[in-house]
Amino acid sequence: MENKMLIILLVFVSMGFLPTTQEIEKIIPKYDQLPLTIEDVKPLRELVDKPFEQKFLAELNKNKKWKRLIEQKKMAVGLVDLRDPAKAKYARVNGNVMMYAASLPKIAVLLAAEDAMEKGEMEETDEIKSDLRLMISKSDNAAATRMIDRLGYEKIENVLTDPRYDLYDEDYGGGLWVGKRYAKLGERYPDPIKGLSHAATVSQVCRYYYMLAYGKLVSYERSKVMLEMMVSPDLHHKFVNTLDKVEPKAKLFRKSGTWKNFHTDSVLVWGPEGKRYILVALIEDPEGEMICRQLVTTAETVLKN
Repeated sequence: MENKMLIILLVFVSMGFLPTTQEIEKIIPKYDQLPLTIEDVKPLRELVDKPFEQKFLAELNKNKKWKRLIEQKKMAVGLVDLRDPAKAKYARVNGNVMMYAASLPKIAVLLAAEDAMEKGEMEETDEIKSDLRLMISKSDNAAATRMIDRLGYEKIENVLTDPRYDLYDEDYGGGLWVGKRYAKLGERYPDPIKGLSHAATVSQVCRYYYMLAYGKLVSYERSKVMLEMMVSPDLHHKFVNTLDKVEPKAKLFRKSGTWKNFHTDSVLVWGPEGKRYILVALIEDPEGEMICRQLVTTAETVLKN
């Protein structure tokens, strides 16, 4: 990016004109900060890159256990290459397979809350902002339950099925769903397809992070607030355990979940150029936590190749 800026600057200077930084950025957008400022953002579903996807699947299938889990639809993985934000590439394996997702769908509660505050349906208090941060960074169940009680299941569903987002869409296997408090007591509001209380598909979680990165969830400013809620997670397991070692300089925007044999993780990695991607995994297996750690290495191998 710096080389491109220098070339453009030299061209203008040779013409006797010294442009401002803002004028240069109109030609080459600045990609070092999130949310991104790209006007023409294509839907993620249009960015599926078959050769990229085949390489990803081939790398995953090198592990016999992973290959078996994928065939049994007990493992779903998504990878979005954002090294060039204007030309993103997407690969997914079992992308539309909806699974129990434990705490990962708390990101849906965050979206519903920001939507409600944007519309004036809920007051933006310090208490609510604290609960949202606790719910995301520490995966605090009590904070998540308080937010669900404030919003109500129908509000959350209406946001997830809103045509602006389509984060739960029966034509694409469902997606993100929150139909139970993160507590022992309380009524269930199960999803229409599988009757799950807390659900997700890899494709819909990837779309969530993709829209968030481009400032398309609620509004640009609300997307920025959501990113601030999700950055620097307090829990350092699964993806983050490996990313702490291999990408120590990267900013991590993340939400995970664990319940019995269900292990889920999702992250937007934003590091130096060449280290920018979305990775999502839903796994039903006792060793799911370790698989998540290893998936980071697999994803980075595919991106390097």
